Amino acid sequence: MTDYTKEYKAVAERFAIVGEVQEICPYGEGHINVTYLVTTDRRRYIMQKMNTKVFPDSKKLMKNICAVTEYLKAKGVETLNVVPTKEGEPFLQIDANWRVYDFIEDTVTYQTAPNGEVFSNSGRAFGEFQNYLAGFDASVLYDIIPLFHDTPKRFRDFKAALEADAYGRAKDCKPEIGFILAHEATYGLAVEGLADGTLPLRVTHNDTKLNNILMDAKTDKARAVIDLDTVMPGSMIFDFGDSIRFGASTAAEDEKDLEKVHFSLELFRAYAEGYCSAVKGSITPREKELLPYGAYLMTVECGMRFLTDYLSGDTYFATKYEGHNLVRTRTQLKLAAEMERSFPEMAEIVSAIIG
Repeated sequence: MTDYTKEYKAVAERFAIVGEVQEICPYGEGHINVTYLVTTDRRRYIMQKMNTKVFPDSKKLMKNICAVTEYLKAKGVETLNVVPTKEGEPFLQIDANWRVYDFIEDTVTYQTAPNGEVFSNSGRAFGEFQNYLAGFDASVLYDIIPLFHDTPKRFRDFKAALEADAYGRAKDCKPEIGFILAHEATYGLAVEGLADGTLPLRVTHNDTKLNNILMDAKTDKARAVIDLDTVMPGSMIFDFGDSIRFGASTAAEDEKDLEKVHFSLELFRAYAEGYCSAVKGSITPREKELLPYGAYLMTVECGMRFLTDYLSGDTYFATKYEGHNLVRTRTQLKLAAEMERSFPEMAEIVSAIIG
């Protein structure tokens, strides 16, 4: 029995799992929670130590997840299945907060799209996720991270971190700081649209990276949308944009060689074909107009968040080496700049699909 199994076996056994625990080992590449694969003599599970610094109210977070997953399951949609504690609670509060999901077998995740078909399938999956939840009452959901995609607020946070420069790092990232400051006027369209009603408020995933979809290991068709921690009311353009931010890049989010980092219009087209085909019956004219902008906005916002965290001492995103968040910042800002130059082509692609 491994050290991980010995250390966490008692935690796993507090949940209503089936079988005797055989092994527990680290799993996945998530930035926020600490994830383990639990193997019993009967089946497998995902067990997570929840990050209460990022998500301080585990009770509200799990209420959101349970509400959405139960709604999806009632519609016959494959989704995460929360395994309760033996007392029937959705998570365990001991030295830390823990939760368990059934492991969805015969699936794979991708960090980058191996081909356009996989990316298109992911677009359709997130578009269908939007459609499945169209009848869900968004008012019952908690704002787990208030103002999560309020980009002007993120900009104010960035400026505060820059002014404080608590770790003396601003000198190392002057071009990145300059880019973010120079684009201030572009940050407010989504927040303003939600405020004045020109953008409808929808139930959104808010973290629509390619690796948050489980693909069938044989067919590469989407099986389930995962990582539901940030399911909240929001805008369709946030979900669309974050998928493009992550999936239409030619390189990893933390690629150090910026010569390898480009925004791919072909990958954008592939994703848009899947997503827009799924939502074309419900998308509004203003949402359609702002889909390309959403890709830019989510990318520059993410770069801003990475840089804010770098300036603040790397307290939010998990890092593997000093300067990791700065590397991430640079990839995002390069992508954002290329997206900005590609707005006309992106708009043509969306219009060709939706009409």
